Amino acid sequence: QVQLVESGGGLVQAGGSLRLSCAASGRTFSSYAMGWFRQAPGKEREFVAAISRSGGRTRYADSVKGRFTSSRDNAKNTVYLQMNSLKPEDTAVYYCAADLTYGLGTTSGNYDYWGQGTQVTVSS
Repeated sequence: QVQLVESGGGLVQAGGSLRLSCAASGRTFSSYAMGWFRQAPGKEREFVAAISRSGGRTRYADSVKGRFTSSRDNAKNTVYLQMNSLKPEDTAVYYCAADLTYGLGTTSGNYDYWGQGTQVTVSS
């Protein structure tokens, strides 16, 4: 079992920045990859970013590439999503997820455990 708790969401103006955190517990954190997804009202959940077990490899959706950066601190059992140059279309509930098998997956089916989500709202 893996428990995930996101934090750091909030309201920000367009062009601003936020850093999301996801604290993990339950299994050795460095043994699984992590991902970030988001879901806007009326839309399907979509892939945002993924990071490998060591943090040495990352993958991003085209819509956030160059603006968002994922990192992890295995000593703190935490993964981060730094979001810069935010746009109103980034408004969504953001979820972190644990991938015990594949690594750097872009589909929600690759992930085994999910956090409860944190709201990010970007005003224009």
